[in-house]
Amino acid sequence: MASKFTIPKSEFKKRWATLQEKMVEADIDVLIAHGDEADPSNVRYLSDYWPLFETGGVALGREGDPILLIGPETLTFAKDRGKCDDIMQLLEYRESAEPEYPGVELDTFKDVIAKASGGKEVKRVGIAGLPVMPVTVYDALKKGAGKAKIVRADDLVVQMRTIKSSSEIKCMKEAFRISEVATEHVLNNIKPGMTEQQVVGLAQAAMYENGAEYEGHPTYVLTGKNSTHAIGRPSPKVIKEGELIQLNIGALVNGYSSSVGRPICIGKMPAKMRDLVSFGLEAHYLTASLMKAGVPAADVVIKFEEFVNEKGYGDYLLYGPCHSIGLMEVERPWMESSSKYPLEANMTFQVDTFLYTKQFGLRWENGVRVTKTGVEWLSEKWNEVTEL
Repeated sequence: MASKFTIPKSEFKKRWATLQEKMVEADIDVLIAHGDEADPSNVRYLSDYWPLFETGGVALGREGDPILLIGPETLTFAKDRGKCDDIMQLLEYRESAEPEYPGVELDTFKDVIAKASGGKEVKRVGIAGLPVMPVTVYDALKKGAGKAKIVRADDLVVQMRTIKSSSEIKCMKEAFRISEVATEHVLNNIKPGMTEQQVVGLAQAAMYENGAEYEGHPTYVLTGKNSTHAIGRPSPKVIKEGELIQLNIGALVNGYSSSVGRPICIGKMPAKMRDLVSFGLEAHYLTASLMKAGVPAADVVIKFEEFVNEKGYGDYLLYGPCHSIGLMEVERPWMESSSKYPLEANMTFQVDTFLYTKQFGLRWENGVRVTKTGVEWLSEKWNEVTEL
């Protein structure tokens, strides 16, 4: 049964046409979008294909439809799940175990570029997804491009992905709804004596039972000293009363991510912990209050940092306060003091407030959609100090 939370084929066709216009403006003859299982975003944005084990790509010329690039083993999967009718298989997109596939006829990047360009002369080949492209693929692409110049073209796709369509926002809202259901399930069932990994199981069960395609990111259940990890993985550590628990639960719907982050405690929080958790929430709401279309992104960050420092909590700050969200839970653009862009309507961000001491750390995290007058919250439940 098809999900009602999808991106229609017509929207993919519009993406292809828009990207081709940008390619002409940037003087790029052929663009190769690259992705892998961990970051499939550019490939999925242009084809709805999500590689696994193998890597994947999309080749697009200035005219015509795109070509989905896959490895030797995923042809039937790509035909069933992708939106590109034309598919080419390359050895360089094989699994990292590097099987040789003797006797199997495969295409090369020279073939790909010739087909994508319609046989026309190619002077410039752009790459979108260079940060996740392995050297083996890059070297093969460079060889296949011949005398053509290889240029970075990530910005062309990022510009398109930054402003979300109504279909994309519907998928994201559903992902956040499921994340809230999973968070509620965890809050109702977490107990001292359980391990962090067992609590992850609670969250995953609720996500999948309620329609998630996958996790939007590895589920965070980080307790005690583990809660100081800004990026971390759950462990077999046993949960105790009175320690801070960093929850970050995010479902994926049709490729679109979500994340609901809450600091909680089983039992009463010690005074220092409660003070920092309460301040984090205050700073979190301040960030959202500063956001609306037309505001320079850097201004939000500067005012957030000034507030944190003025209140005496600057030493507890690692980063902040926002990053974009969409096909990845963390994607460009980040919101930093060095940012050069203004906020625009239908940009989507994670307001991500992370503060930590040597003993514990906390993260308040909610999704928002930028509007002309402020923001629309994509997750709103349990925005209070939570003691179970």
